[in-house]
Amino acid sequence: MRDLVAGMRYLTRGQRWVAGHGRWWGFGMIPTLIALVLHVAALTALALFSGDLAAWATPFADGWGAPWQGLLRGLFVALLVAGGLMLSVLTFTAVTLLIGDPFYESLSERVEESEGRCPSAPDRSLWREIWIALCDSVQVLRRAAPFGIALFVLGFVPFIGQTVVPAVGFCVSGFFLAFELTSVAMQRRDIPVRERLRLLGGRKALAVGFGAPVALLFLIPFAAVFLMPGAVAGATLLVRDLVPDERAPGAADGPGAEVPVAVAGPVGAGAPPQAGASGAVGTGGGFGPPPAPFTPGPGA
Repeated sequence: MRDLVAGMRYLTRGQRWVAGHGRWWGFGMIPTLIALVLHVAALTALALFSGDLAAWATPFADGWGAPWQGLLRGLFVALLVAGGLMLSVLTFTAVTLLIGDPFYESLSERVEESEGRCPSAPDRSLWREIWIALCDSVQVLRRAAPFGIALFVLGFVPFIGQTVVPAVGFCVSGFFLAFELTSVAMQRRDIPVRERLRLLGGRKALAVGFGAPVALLFLIPFAAVFLMPGAVAGATLLVRDLVPDERAPGAADGPGAEVPVAVAGPVGAGAPPQAGASGAVGTGGGFGPPPAPFTPGPGA
């Protein structure tokens, strides 16, 4: 429960940061607007042709009488649209980050600088950065797809499909949204995809607490346009506490010195979280014993 609340707090802090830096807020809205137009067009097409898709997918119901044919195909349309919305929430962040990689990299760097330090980004070209972001997005979708398919099938189960499945769906969307949003700051630290998944997987409640509200808010028309810059800022603040920079005050000295990544074991283990220097929930050992040190690799 503490991690859930902490994740929500990072989202709130990010929104407060961009509200206090209006120029960066407007700067971060540009790629969001482009992605929004693309997704609205795709969802509109899905809604217009969902009836035809339902008839094509259920040919066995052609000879059914009323009301059973209408109920079956109506349920199929509802699940198809719900699945499209869930997929759009996941892909919206990926597409927005892909389009806005230079925008959000600059925004994330400014957030880190305002907090006192900013790790040096790897020396890569813009096209190389975009290619890495594209590969990361494919990795996320590849891992999220089995969950989406399973939830889609379970949606046909009476009662569970209308109560449990939507709740689980938002939690799954929230975790992968948190992964997408933290990728900007993680890439700057040259942390590969598998290590990012391990870091957030060790703190699932924190990731869900941050990402699930984003997934819910993104369902509000045009809300994503205004919230996306703050979500990137909040994810940057989360990464700063989850993966302390080795050049931070109090870090180990000497050549080859490493800073252990403050990642907890199972949710709820360890002592309560401690307050960090910036006022956020920190990770300075308050969540339990740290794992083995992590040294950034050659690239994602």
